[in-house]
Amino acid sequence: MSPRSHRLPRTAEPQRYELTLTPDLGAATFAGEERVRLLVHEAVDELVLNAAELEIVTAELVSDDGVRLEGAVTYDEGLQQAFINLSGTASPGNWTLGLTFTGILNDKLRGFYRSTFTDDAGAIHIIATTQFESTDARRAFPCWDEPEFKAVFAVRLIVDQELAAISNGASVEETDLGNGKRRVTFADTIRMSTYLVAFVVGPFEVTDPVDVDGVPLRVAAVPGKAHLTGWALEAGAHSLRFFTDYFGLPYPGDKLDLIAIPDFAFGAMENLGAVTFRETALLADPELASRTDLEMIADVVAHEIAHMWFGDLVTMKWWNGIWLNEAFATFMEMLCVDAFRPDWERWVTFGISRAGAMAIDGLRSTRPIEFPVERPEEAEAMFDVLTYQKGAAVLRMLEQYLGAEPFRQGIVHYLTKHSYDNAETTDLWDALEESTGEPVRALMDSWILKGGHPVVAVEAAPDGAGITVRQHQFRYLDDGDPDALWHVPVLVRTDGGRTRSLLEGSHATIDLGAKTDVAVVNDGGWGFYRVQYEAGQPQALVRAGLSPLERFNLVSDVWAAVLSGRAPLSDFVELVVALRGETDPNVWAAMLSPLGLLDRVVADPDRDTLRAWVRRIARPVFDGLGWEPSAGETEQTARLRALLIGALGTVGADPEIQREAAARHARYLADRTSLHADLVPPVISVVAWGGGEAEYTTLLSCFRAPATPQDQIRNLYALADFPSRPLLQRTLDLCVTEVRTQNAPMAINNAIGNRVASDLAWDFVKNRWAELAERFPHKMLDRMVANVMYLTDAADDVHRFFAEHPIPTGQKQLDQILERLDINAAFAAREAANVPDALR
Repeated sequence: MSPRSHRLPRTAEPQRYELTLTPDLGAATFAGEERVRLLVHEAVDELVLNAAELEIVTAELVSDDGVRLEGAVTYDEGLQQAFINLSGTASPGNWTLGLTFTGILNDKLRGFYRSTFTDDAGAIHIIATTQFESTDARRAFPCWDEPEFKAVFAVRLIVDQELAAISNGASVEETDLGNGKRRVTFADTIRMSTYLVAFVVGPFEVTDPVDVDGVPLRVAAVPGKAHLTGWALEAGAHSLRFFTDYFGLPYPGDKLDLIAIPDFAFGAMENLGAVTFRETALLADPELASRTDLEMIADVVAHEIAHMWFGDLVTMKWWNGIWLNEAFATFMEMLCVDAFRPDWERWVTFGISRAGAMAIDGLRSTRPIEFPVERPEEAEAMFDVLTYQKGAAVLRMLEQYLGAEPFRQGIVHYLTKHSYDNAETTDLWDALEESTGEPVRALMDSWILKGGHPVVAVEAAPDGAGITVRQHQFRYLDDGDPDALWHVPVLVRTDGGRTRSLLEGSHATIDLGAKTDVAVVNDGGWGFYRVQYEAGQPQALVRAGLSPLERFNLVSDVWAAVLSGRAPLSDFVELVVALRGETDPNVWAAMLSPLGLLDRVVADPDRDTLRAWVRRIARPVFDGLGWEPSAGETEQTARLRALLIGALGTVGADPEIQREAAARHARYLADRTSLHADLVPPVISVVAWGGGEAEYTTLLSCFRAPATPQDQIRNLYALADFPSRPLLQRTLDLCVTEVRTQNAPMAINNAIGNRVASDLAWDFVKNRWAELAERFPHKMLDRMVANVMYLTDAADDVHRFFAEHPIPTGQKQLDQILERLDINAAFAAREAANVPDALR
């Protein structure tokens, strides 16, 4: 007998589910009834479907002509499958499977799970909610839990009279059952995959609907937070209109609810018509929220609404294609938010996210954007920066190469052709080729199916009227694959104009038409590759004039060369000095981001040299801005001020900045309007960085009684920044007693990044690993230990520990963290002693 497969057989296919669920919030259980309309393709005496942590009580299969077959159920817990052995043979045709079942409302933030919150009176309330992606619908109801098994879902929820009930479709009927319960019936959904089904039950307050061209849009939140919903409604309304116009197709649902959940493992989940969010990703007070807070909400709302078309209406056939859902939604979120708030310059700020993806993509342990997925749980490895940020960056590169309108027309063609169905990545490339006539598949395959990215080395041609470009794989720890080649869109700008070419081989000479002193390669900065110029050229490019994104890329590329050992630290320092008058906050972010590593590796006697250098480059710019915003200043200026305060008050240890931050924080606690919202995060960070017992007590109180969700998180994370071992220990203890399991892993990770007491945090993780792994959602364990990449003095110990304690659902990410640790350790060994001289 051949071994069973984790993939379900195609002998029977669901067409429509009728689900009735009755959650018991107090007992943390639920009961369910289910009728599944099936199309049986070939004669079978067994049905195989997915079920996990469920007990199927009864099973019966009935044909359209009245034939009844009883079902006996067995399980394979490893495969998460249920086998319904029929009392006879089901012939090909239409049948209805009837099931009753029970399950648990778990506390692992997956499947059908429970979330809690405490109201202002101190009473604890329970919510039942769902998170099904990738493969957890099977924990809520028996189903064909694979994306290609699309079906219609008709949901009914039996709930307490006083509780709200939300699902994918609009509520079409409510029936009082006379026992303190009511039955809520929801409209049928479109044909969609199981991972997009949602039901939420609890004491929610729901806003009045906003009519967005015929689509009712609402936001739901727990009581007391309705005043924080306005920004999400504004961003949601814009996103709905933007995508309807861009895609040329109507919104595929009958309503759209955005629901804030107190306990949520991710940022949000694109359930059709019932999108669930972490509270910080949906709720904010625009008067108190920083620009970063508002931008994140606008981003996440736009991202999830883009999924209504790209992911929900058209869905990947299998999990290897999840990258396209997420990468495209990330790309569309940038387009949408850039139109929503043009002064945010969202595509420029995306450069920071893209740089994070390039840092991972330069590792030996990187992966292709798309790779074969055999077991469904392997899809978990795809929810990372390579899928979201690299994928989106590559799509942006393609859009810029093809042109925005031809690219859009190809997307519309793809969505129209595959609506309500499933598709492969190649279907998108084919649609774009049909719309543009360009060889999109050949170009994109080299970026999607191969891990890594190239560095393009630039040399002036002998006649001065052209350049020679050579590509080779960029890696931090070795020279990469010498045979690896990409189809590289090379856009070059000179005084004479713009030249567009496609580098397919290892090298090429590009004719620029006339002699030129400076040629900007990767014009516009959209290409997902690094550029290596000849000595002296970076400074010449700065003098000649670059856009903010081009300057960001230049700094990022030079730092990558330093970190990989291909250039000395002095090259980076010289470039920063050349840019010391910079006014763009994104470029400053690239200039300041290496400070964390430098602060970790520099010897204690040399730390004052690093601090003085930070003050020397950043203080003059800050002094030109001052603490108070000026009339008519741009969003970028406000961001820059916040960034400089954070750097000067922490790594720069500027005493004036620290004193002023403490004074302003004290006034802020008495009057929340006294401090500009953009300055609240850096001021809290500076207070924690140099604070003691009194400051810790203050921030702890703010964490426990926050004004907004963002307020709680920034105070929690700041509790891990104090330079005191006893205070850090208190924070670690809070993470296993008081902090929500969705937030504690990140707080622990912040503690590991605490330079003064990182060993304390690392010992805490090692000694309590079994407890932490059991307590926290398994998908968050790799995030809990990401900062071990900075434990350069304990690299051997870190490697030994994780050799004995792998993270099954995050092993690829863990491998990348450990490789980054090796890179940082190599940098420390090579450059630590050189830091003072380089900075002088």
